[in-house]
Amino acid sequence: MKQILLIGAGRSASTLIKYLLDNSAKENWRITVADISLKLAKDKIRNHPNAKAIAFDVNDEAQRIQEISKVDLVISMLPATMHLSVAQECIRQKKNMVTASYVSQQMKSLDASAKKAGIIILNEIGLDPGIDHLSAMKIIDEVKAKGGKMITFKSYCGGLVAPESNDNPWGYKFTWNPRAVVMAGQSGDSAGATAQFMENGKTKFVPYQRLFSNATPISVQGHGKFEAYANRDSLSYQEIYGLKNVENMIRGTLRMPGFSKAWNVFIQLGLTDDNCKVSNSENMTYAELIDSFLPEGNGSVKSKLARFIKEKETSPTIKKIEWLGVFEKKKIGIKNASPAEILLDLLMKKWSLKPNDKDMVVMQHEFEYRDKGKLKKITSSLVVIGDDQINTAMSKTVGLPLGIATKLILNGKIKLKGVWVPTVKEIYNPVLAELENYGIRFIEKHH
Repeated sequence: MKQILLIGAGRSASTLIKYLLDNSAKENWRITVADISLKLAKDKIRNHPNAKAIAFDVNDEAQRIQEISKVDLVISMLPATMHLSVAQECIRQKKNMVTASYVSQQMKSLDASAKKAGIIILNEIGLDPGIDHLSAMKIIDEVKAKGGKMITFKSYCGGLVAPESNDNPWGYKFTWNPRAVVMAGQSGDSAGATAQFMENGKTKFVPYQRLFSNATPISVQGHGKFEAYANRDSLSYQEIYGLKNVENMIRGTLRMPGFSKAWNVFIQLGLTDDNCKVSNSENMTYAELIDSFLPEGNGSVKSKLARFIKEKETSPTIKKIEWLGVFEKKKIGIKNASPAEILLDLLMKKWSLKPNDKDMVVMQHEFEYRDKGKLKKITSSLVVIGDDQINTAMSKTVGLPLGIATKLILNGKIKLKGVWVPTVKEIYNPVLAELENYGIRFIEKHH
């Protein structure tokens, strides 16, 4: 019997846990679901005979050593900053490890030690990063195999709300970490650093302050129009994907049309700032807060804001902002809060998924390459709609690749050793093939 330790039972782990439990009898697995909250871990396994739940503190060294010693493979669903101690212990005890997080420099530095221990530490095997690697590399390798020369690679992904649940003017609700969405603009936050990408053979830099005024329209066949803004670092993917000589290289985040223009208002006002505190914030109203960030002038807060952003009061952008309630004389009620904390608290009330809402994941790759002198294009699109609040599209697309990779490692189908991301055929072919069984399938269009 193979033993699996899953650390972290949060929202994104729901589908992963279901996959492990559903396959446990056939694969002869025993699963331990570990979380800081024993109740949460118990709720996720639902008394399954092949699983147990434990309360787990990753900072408890003795417990970490003990629990890892009992298993063959560890799946870490912890925040990225907490993976390292788990990885180091997995190397010491020669246990394989899988995560969905980006590979940090510290994790990369463990490559030689992991190889010496004869284990694999597979990272970035979720959605983005994860499914993006699998699907992009499949096409890139196919193009190269027939002698094609890649010129352009563009990749976009968004966690959005499904059309049937899209009932607000922003076309957006939180389907993952709300704090990360709002706090991404902080200078010390890696997600908020300057965006870097290639355009017409030149490196381009766009600081966060200008990022949302540079949104690009994107069409996804059968699903309409979206808009994309550039991710933090697209340039590092040139090496990861073997595309050092491409003329265009960009990875971006998808939102519904009009979102970026409205979000940019909060950035220009300073409401995404987490570095200062608003004095007497608990007694201040939302209208007073907005007014405090605006130049002095006559008229209502709404009219002042409209003048500030050079829009009419009836514009779609002003309507989006008004819908959030920021012009209301309602007390904020949070003590000693930063502007970003106030905005986050408000958005969590307004952008939360309702009980019957469904989320949606949209991913699209665009390739251009030369083949025997001819310019050719491929568009590869994925749209996944969630089933409910538990089996969300986000949970499926993060959890299933993790579960499938776990099975492949335990069954000896993935034999790689060291620190890896899923950009090789040994990983992407079998994972993509099984994902299709769950309705996660890319539609390719060749132009």
